[in-house]
Amino acid sequence: MHENAFLVAAILGVLEGLTEFIPVSSTGHILLAGHFLGFHSTGKAFEVLIQLGAILAILTVYFHRLLSLFLAAPRDPQARRFILAVFLAFLPAVVIGVLAHDFIKNVLFETPMLIAIMLILGGFVLLWVDRREERPVYTDAMQFSLPMAIKIGLFQCLAMIPGVSRSGSTIVGALLLGADKRSAAEFSFFLSMPTMAGAFAFDLFKNRDALNSSDFAVIAVGFVCAFIAAVLVVSRLLDFVSRRGYGLFGWWRIIVGVAALIGLWLQSGTV
Repeated sequence: MHENAFLVAAILGVLEGLTEFIPVSSTGHILLAGHFLGFHSTGKAFEVLIQLGAILAILTVYFHRLLSLFLAAPRDPQARRFILAVFLAFLPAVVIGVLAHDFIKNVLFETPMLIAIMLILGGFVLLWVDRREERPVYTDAMQFSLPMAIKIGLFQCLAMIPGVSRSGSTIVGALLLGADKRSAAEFSFFLSMPTMAGAFAFDLFKNRDALNSSDFAVIAVGFVCAFIAAVLVVSRLLDFVSRRGYGLFGWWRIIVGVAALIGLWLQSGTV
């Protein structure tokens, strides 16, 4: 394996960890960066499997919260309802992810122009939602109703299109359904755990015969870097969005999307 592959894997891993839990589309960033860096992974598995680092990061940061939640579940109706809410929100992504997996990986993942456009469009949506002044109905993710959780799960399915953002779609959905900025981000955190774990397991199963030891070595580098970067983001994000909102991430998406379009135009030599 060429040493350059490990360097690129480390860069992409850091990028995954920094962007997975903020509404800017980690997959979109990784696919665009990989495109411009000339990085190609077997079956586009690297881009999905390094999410294990981000999964372990949020499990590490939220370990005591999760432990308390599950220990309380046998006697606390609110804890049981919240676990059920996350499970119901997770189900739509399972159905669509399994049915559309090959189309997503073989077509959407291979279309950098689409990714750049979705980054820009999502940026404008995020700016619009962030500036809405409606009074929130929910200020605690534990209080989200079951119908609301299902609707957030449907919003999450939009993230099957790379560039939309899993966290972005769930956060925007929650905000539109009456959540405040902090509870929207927190519910997105909890929903990310089964969603990302499911995507990891399914993609590993689909590519089990195609991956070799060299692929796993590169994935391991990306995983470690993603874990470290994601721990830093998760531990600080809720306080940041409570104070500053999501406007910065909207502008970030627009700038990255426009830069990607310019880069693609320069690569092709055509308008």
